[in-house]
Amino acid sequence: MEEIKVLADRIASNVERVIIGKSSVVRLLLVAILCEGHVLIDDVPGVGKTMMARALAKSLGLSFHRIQFTPDLLPSDILGVNIFNQKTGDFEFKPGPILSQVILADEINRGTPKTQSSLLECMEERQISVDGTTRKLPRPFLVIATQNPIEHYGTFPLPEAQVDRFLLRVHLGYPSSQDEKQIVLGQKLRHPIEEIEAVTSAEELLKIQQKVKEVHVEESVQDYIVHLVEETRKHERLFLGASPRGSLALFKGAQALAAMQGRNYVLPDDVKALAIPVLAHRIIPRGARNWEASEEIMKSILLKVAVPA
Repeated sequence: MEEIKVLADRIASNVERVIIGKSSVVRLLLVAILCEGHVLIDDVPGVGKTMMARALAKSLGLSFHRIQFTPDLLPSDILGVNIFNQKTGDFEFKPGPILSQVILADEINRGTPKTQSSLLECMEERQISVDGTTRKLPRPFLVIATQNPIEHYGTFPLPEAQVDRFLLRVHLGYPSSQDEKQIVLGQKLRHPIEEIEAVTSAEELLKIQQKVKEVHVEESVQDYIVHLVEETRKHERLFLGASPRGSLALFKGAQALAAMQGRNYVLPDDVKALAIPVLAHRIIPRGARNWEASEEIMKSILLKVAVPA
């Protein structure tokens, strides 16, 4: 797995030339891309959500498209549409921006439920269906969605089926004083995003994604993953626990994290490191939905469930 570790370090270093002081978040995004997952970035404006997606796509050498979600955005604006060609007498498919390898769904909660639901098939089956015709999406395929937790006017909460399709939920947070000074000075003459180049290719990434699946997960660690998820379903403070998709996400994410550290086996620490970003957004506390409460409950579950020796 040394090959994966070297590649992950190379990609992370390249992205961190643009995104300063957020190495842990960059690593989480790499976990998602290595196990073919999607990421929801939930944070305030101006902290670098869009730039993070651009820097990652550019470092990976993948095609990138940003979709700005607004209340008047239609599913056809994302998926594409069939247009009648008067010269040929046939309908021709005009592809939408979803037919790219890295999609930034910017302010996804500003789209209507109908528009949001157009991503369900894309994220799970890696395909789109337009007028009865199914088309495969390019591989690798990654959706990075952003939303602002502060503004609620003109927004539509993401349905559970949509939220559950994100492998991870992360937040960047404000930079430290030293990092912010470095950000300001780094953009004095030009933006560093203009200077970075691709450090890998789609072909190499696809090969690495297959190799990640070979990482061994001991039976006791498998049981640990299942017990963590089961505990969310019977916790007294939770209205809804994580689905089996949560178990799969934690299993695959732990494999990717282990491979990024050069190991061909998963440790319980890998599972613990990913439990909150993988599971917290999949659970619903009793009463109003609250991200902080979900993370607090997941921390209590991690303390309660016995860690395998």
